[in-house]
Amino acid sequence: MSDDQGARYDRIAEGYARHWAPVIRPAAVRLLDHLAPMLPDGEPHLLDVGTGTGTLGLAALERWPGARVTGIDASSEMSAWASVEADRRLAPARRRLFATAVAVADRLPFDDGTFDLAMSSFVLQLVPNRGAALAEARRVLRPGAPFGYVTWLRHRGEIDPPDRIFDELLDELGFDPPEPDPPGRDPASPQAAAAGLRRAGFRAVRAWADVVDHRWTARSYVDFLEGFAEESLFGELTERERRILRRRLQARLGELPPADLRLRLPIVYVVGRAVG
Repeated sequence: MSDDQGARYDRIAEGYARHWAPVIRPAAVRLLDHLAPMLPDGEPHLLDVGTGTGTLGLAALERWPGARVTGIDASSEMSAWASVEADRRLAPARRRLFATAVAVADRLPFDDGTFDLAMSSFVLQLVPNRGAALAEARRVLRPGAPFGYVTWLRHRGEIDPPDRIFDELLDELGFDPPEPDPPGRDPASPQAAAAGLRRAGFRAVRAWADVVDHRWTARSYVDFLEGFAEESLFGELTERERRILRRRLQARLGELPPADLRLRLPIVYVVGRAVG
Protein backbone atom coordinates (compact mmCIF):
# COMPACT_ATOMS: atom_id res chain seq x y z
CA MET A 1 0.00 0.00 0.00
CA SER A 2 1.34 3.44 -0.92
CA ASP A 3 1.25 6.63 1.15
CA ASP A 4 -1.68 7.91 -0.96
CA GLN A 5 -3.58 4.69 -0.43
CA GLY A 6 -2.82 4.92 3.26
CA ALA A 7 -4.51 8.32 3.34
CA ARG A 8 -7.53 6.86 1.53
CA TYR A 9 -7.80 4.06 4.06
CA ASP A 10 -7.53 6.62 6.86
CA ARG A 11 -10.83 8.00 5.57
CA ILE A 12 -12.62 4.67 5.25
CA ALA A 13 -11.12 2.74 8.16
CA GLU A 14 -14.37 2.44 10.10
CA GLY A 15 -16.36 1.27 7.07
CA TYR A 16 -13.66 -1.24 6.21
CA ALA A 17 -13.66 -2.60 9.77
CA ARG A 18 -17.43 -2.93 9.94
CA HIS A 19 -18.34 -4.09 6.46
CA TRP A 20 -15.35 -5.56 4.58
CA ALA A 21 -12.94 -7.00 7.14
CA PRO A 22 -15.56 -9.59 8.28
CA VAL A 23 -16.05 -10.70 4.67
CA ILE A 24 -12.38 -11.49 4.04
CA ARG A 25 -11.52 -12.59 7.58
CA PRO A 26 -12.06 -16.38 7.08
CA ALA A 27 -9.77 -16.45 4.04
CA ALA A 28 -7.17 -14.29 5.79
CA VAL A 29 -7.07 -16.49 8.88
CA ARG A 30 -6.75 -19.64 6.73
CA LEU A 31 -3.28 -18.39 5.86
CA LEU A 32 -2.25 -19.33 9.40
CA ASP A 33 -3.17 -22.95 8.68
CA HIS A 34 -0.65 -22.96 5.84
CA LEU A 35 2.05 -21.23 7.90
CA ALA A 36 1.59 -23.34 11.04
CA PRO A 37 3.90 -26.20 9.92
CA MET A 38 6.61 -23.60 9.18
CA LEU A 39 6.34 -21.70 12.48
CA PRO A 40 9.73 -21.62 14.28
CA ASP A 41 9.98 -23.03 17.78
CA GLY A 42 10.38 -20.85 20.85
CA GLU A 43 9.02 -17.28 20.93
CA PRO A 44 9.01 -16.17 17.29
CA HIS A 45 8.65 -12.52 16.32
CA LEU A 46 6.10 -12.22 13.50
CA LEU A 47 5.62 -9.38 11.02
CA ASP A 48 2.14 -8.65 9.69
CA VAL A 49 2.52 -6.58 6.50
CA GLY A 50 -0.56 -4.39 6.07
CA THR A 51 -2.17 -5.31 9.35
CA GLY A 52 -5.33 -3.31 8.67
CA THR A 53 -7.70 -3.83 11.59
CA GLY A 54 -5.44 -6.52 13.03
CA THR A 55 -7.30 -9.54 11.65
CA LEU A 56 -4.26 -11.70 10.90
CA GLY A 57 -1.90 -10.52 13.63
CA LEU A 58 -4.44 -10.91 16.44
CA ALA A 59 -5.54 -14.32 15.17
CA ALA A 60 -1.88 -15.40 15.19
CA LEU A 61 -1.47 -14.30 18.81
CA GLU A 62 -4.63 -16.13 19.82
CA ARG A 63 -3.48 -19.27 18.03
CA TRP A 64 0.24 -19.27 18.92
CA PRO A 65 0.81 -18.41 22.62
CA GLY A 66 4.59 -18.15 22.25
CA ALA A 67 4.54 -15.56 19.46
CA ARG A 68 4.71 -11.79 19.43
CA VAL A 69 3.52 -9.70 16.48
CA THR A 70 4.44 -6.38 14.93
CA GLY A 71 1.89 -5.10 12.43
CA ILE A 72 2.65 -2.34 9.94
CA ASP A 73 0.15 -0.38 7.88
CA ALA A 74 0.35 2.72 5.70
CA SER A 75 -2.87 3.97 7.31
CA SER A 76 -2.58 5.46 10.79
CA GLU A 77 -6.34 5.02 11.28
CA MET A 78 -6.12 1.32 10.43
CA SER A 79 -3.24 0.90 12.87
CA ALA A 80 -5.25 2.70 15.54
CA TRP A 81 -8.22 0.42 14.88
CA ALA A 82 -5.96 -2.63 15.21
CA SER A 83 -4.75 -1.35 18.58
CA VAL A 84 -8.33 -0.92 19.79
CA GLU A 85 -9.12 -4.46 18.64
CA ALA A 86 -6.06 -5.73 20.50
CA ASP A 87 -7.25 -3.99 23.67
CA ARG A 88 -10.64 -5.64 23.28
CA ARG A 89 -9.55 -9.16 22.37
CA LEU A 90 -6.31 -9.78 24.24
CA ALA A 91 -5.69 -10.26 27.94
CA PRO A 92 -3.21 -7.69 29.33
CA ALA A 93 -0.33 -10.19 29.39
CA ARG A 94 -0.88 -10.93 25.70
CA ARG A 95 -1.68 -7.35 24.72
CA ARG A 96 1.91 -6.23 25.22
CA LEU A 97 2.95 -8.76 22.55
CA PHE A 98 1.10 -6.87 19.78
CA ALA A 99 2.66 -3.66 18.44
CA THR A 100 1.83 -1.53 15.39
CA ALA A 101 3.78 0.93 13.28
CA VAL A 102 2.78 3.21 10.41
CA ALA A 103 4.90 2.22 7.42
CA VAL A 104 4.62 1.14 3.79
CA ALA A 105 5.37 -2.36 2.61
CA ASP A 106 8.27 -1.46 0.32
CA ARG A 107 10.09 0.68 2.95
CA LEU A 108 10.01 -1.28 6.19
CA PRO A 109 11.57 0.49 9.21
CA PHE A 110 13.35 -2.61 10.53
CA ASP A 111 16.89 -3.98 10.46
CA ASP A 112 17.86 -6.95 8.31
CA GLY A 113 16.92 -10.30 9.81
CA THR A 114 14.61 -8.88 12.48
CA PHE A 115 11.71 -11.35 12.12
CA ASP A 116 11.19 -15.10 12.36
CA LEU A 117 8.08 -15.16 10.13
CA ALA A 118 6.22 -12.65 7.94
CA MET A 119 2.66 -12.74 6.64
CA SER A 120 0.22 -10.55 4.76
CA SER A 121 -3.46 -10.73 3.81
CA PHE A 122 -5.16 -8.82 0.98
CA VAL A 123 -2.55 -6.07 0.83
CA LEU A 124 0.03 -6.92 -1.82
CA GLN A 125 -2.46 -6.20 -4.62
CA LEU A 126 -2.44 -2.57 -3.41
CA VAL A 127 1.28 -1.84 -3.34
CA PRO A 128 2.69 0.08 -6.33
CA ASN A 129 5.62 -2.35 -6.66
CA ARG A 130 4.89 -5.84 -5.34
CA GLY A 131 8.40 -7.03 -6.17
CA ALA A 132 9.91 -4.31 -3.98
CA ALA A 133 7.55 -5.17 -1.13
CA LEU A 134 8.41 -8.87 -1.37
CA ALA A 135 12.13 -8.04 -1.39
CA GLU A 136 11.66 -5.93 1.75
CA ALA A 137 9.90 -8.84 3.44
CA ARG A 138 12.86 -11.06 2.60
CA ARG A 139 15.32 -8.45 3.88
CA VAL A 140 13.75 -8.20 7.33
CA LEU A 141 13.45 -11.99 7.71
CA ARG A 142 16.21 -14.13 9.15
CA PRO A 143 17.67 -16.69 6.67
CA GLY A 144 15.28 -19.57 6.10
CA ALA A 145 12.35 -17.82 7.79
CA PRO A 146 8.90 -18.38 6.24
CA PHE A 147 6.73 -15.82 4.51
CA GLY A 148 3.15 -16.31 3.34
CA TYR A 149 0.51 -14.09 1.83
CA VAL A 150 -2.99 -14.25 0.39
CA THR A 151 -4.33 -11.89 -2.24
CA TRP A 152 -6.84 -11.72 -5.07
CA LEU A 153 -6.39 -13.56 -8.35
CA ARG A 154 -7.08 -11.76 -11.59
CA HIS A 155 -10.40 -12.83 -13.09
CA ARG A 156 -12.96 -11.80 -15.66
CA GLY A 157 -16.04 -13.38 -14.17
CA GLU A 158 -19.63 -12.24 -14.70
CA ILE A 159 -21.01 -9.45 -12.55
CA ASP A 160 -22.64 -10.86 -9.43
CA PRO A 161 -26.46 -10.46 -9.34
CA PRO A 162 -26.43 -7.98 -6.42
CA ASP A 163 -23.92 -5.74 -8.23
CA ARG A 164 -25.95 -5.94 -11.43
CA ILE A 165 -29.13 -4.94 -9.62
CA PHE A 166 -27.35 -2.00 -8.01
CA ASP A 167 -26.03 -0.74 -11.36
CA GLU A 168 -29.46 -1.11 -12.99
CA LEU A 169 -31.16 0.78 -10.18
CA LEU A 170 -28.68 3.64 -10.35
CA ASP A 171 -29.41 3.94 -14.06
CA GLU A 172 -33.19 3.90 -13.53
CA LEU A 173 -33.01 6.60 -10.88
CA GLY A 174 -30.69 8.76 -12.98
CA PHE A 175 -27.76 8.62 -10.55
CA ASP A 176 -24.20 8.65 -11.82
CA PRO A 177 -22.65 5.17 -11.89
CA PRO A 178 -19.79 4.43 -9.50
CA GLU A 179 -16.26 5.13 -10.66
CA PRO A 180 -14.65 2.04 -12.19
CA ASP A 181 -12.02 0.30 -10.12
CA PRO A 182 -8.44 1.24 -11.03
CA PRO A 183 -6.44 -1.32 -13.01
CA GLY A 184 -5.73 -4.27 -10.78
CA ARG A 185 -2.34 -5.58 -9.74
CA ASP A 186 -3.67 -9.03 -8.93
CA PRO A 187 -1.50 -12.01 -9.95
CA ALA A 188 -2.67 -13.64 -13.17
CA SER A 189 -2.27 -17.18 -11.79
CA PRO A 190 -0.80 -19.13 -8.86
CA GLN A 191 2.22 -19.84 -11.07
CA ALA A 192 2.77 -16.11 -11.64
CA ALA A 193 2.47 -15.41 -7.91
CA ALA A 194 4.99 -18.15 -7.10
CA ALA A 195 7.42 -16.83 -9.71
CA GLY A 196 7.23 -13.36 -8.19
CA LEU A 197 8.11 -14.69 -4.74
CA ARG A 198 11.06 -16.63 -6.15
CA ARG A 199 12.38 -13.53 -7.93
CA ALA A 200 12.28 -11.69 -4.60
CA GLY A 201 14.66 -14.19 -3.04
CA PHE A 202 12.52 -16.99 -1.61
CA ARG A 203 12.87 -20.74 -2.05
CA ALA A 204 10.62 -23.78 -1.48
CA VAL A 205 7.81 -21.64 -2.88
CA ARG A 206 4.28 -23.01 -3.22
CA ALA A 207 1.13 -21.28 -4.48
CA TRP A 208 -2.46 -22.46 -4.91
CA ALA A 209 -5.86 -21.01 -5.72
CA ASP A 210 -8.88 -20.77 -3.43
CA VAL A 211 -11.98 -18.56 -3.16
CA VAL A 212 -13.56 -16.02 -0.85
CA ASP A 213 -17.14 -17.23 -0.47
CA HIS A 214 -19.47 -14.92 1.45
CA ARG A 215 -23.25 -14.91 1.71
CA TRP A 216 -25.02 -11.58 1.97
CA THR A 217 -28.44 -10.69 3.24
CA ALA A 218 -30.24 -7.91 1.42
CA ARG A 219 -29.60 -5.63 4.40
CA SER A 220 -25.92 -6.51 4.83
CA TYR A 221 -25.21 -5.93 1.13
CA VAL A 222 -26.85 -2.50 1.18
CA ASP A 223 -24.97 -1.61 4.37
CA PHE A 224 -21.73 -2.76 2.71
CA LEU A 225 -22.32 -0.48 -0.27
CA GLU A 226 -23.31 2.56 1.76
CA GLY A 227 -20.75 2.08 4.51
CA PHE A 228 -17.71 1.04 2.45
CA ALA A 229 -17.73 0.04 -1.21
CA GLU A 230 -19.76 3.01 -2.53
CA GLU A 231 -19.51 5.34 0.44
CA SER A 232 -18.57 8.35 -1.70
CA LEU A 233 -21.50 7.79 -4.10
CA PHE A 234 -24.01 7.56 -1.25
CA GLY A 235 -22.43 10.62 0.35
CA GLU A 236 -23.22 12.70 -2.74
CA LEU A 237 -26.95 11.92 -2.53
CA THR A 238 -29.54 13.83 -0.56
CA GLU A 239 -31.09 12.13 2.45
CA ARG A 240 -34.29 11.55 0.45
CA GLU A 241 -32.34 10.04 -2.47
CA ARG A 242 -30.45 7.73 -0.12
CA ARG A 243 -33.69 6.51 1.45
CA ILE A 244 -35.22 5.81 -1.97
CA LEU A 245 -32.12 4.00 -3.20
CA ARG A 246 -31.80 1.90 -0.05
CA ARG A 247 -35.50 0.97 -0.02
CA ARG A 248 -35.69 -0.01 -3.67
CA LEU A 249 -32.36 -1.83 -3.64
CA GLN A 250 -33.25 -3.85 -0.56
CA ALA A 251 -36.63 -4.76 -2.07
CA ARG A 252 -35.09 -6.02 -5.32
CA LEU A 253 -32.35 -7.90 -3.54
CA GLY A 254 -35.04 -9.58 -1.46
CA GLU A 255 -36.47 -11.05 -4.67
CA LEU A 256 -33.23 -12.86 -5.49
CA PRO A 257 -32.85 -16.55 -4.69
CA PRO A 258 -30.64 -16.88 -1.59
CA ALA A 259 -27.98 -18.60 -3.70
CA ASP A 260 -27.59 -15.39 -5.75
CA LEU A 261 -26.93 -13.23 -2.68
CA ARG A 262 -23.37 -14.40 -2.63
CA LEU A 263 -19.85 -13.14 -3.21
CA ARG A 264 -17.36 -15.55 -4.77
CA LEU A 265 -13.94 -14.21 -5.73
CA PRO A 266 -10.77 -16.15 -6.58
CA ILE A 267 -7.72 -15.77 -4.33
CA VAL A 268 -4.21 -17.20 -4.17
CA TYR A 269 -2.09 -18.34 -1.24
CA VAL A 270 1.69 -18.18 -1.59
CA VAL A 271 4.31 -19.40 0.89
CA GLY A 272 8.09 -19.70 0.79
CA ARG A 273 11.29 -19.34 2.81
CA ALA A 274 13.76 -16.45 2.71
CA VAL A 275 17.09 -17.25 1.09
CA GLY A 276 20.03 -16.69 3.45
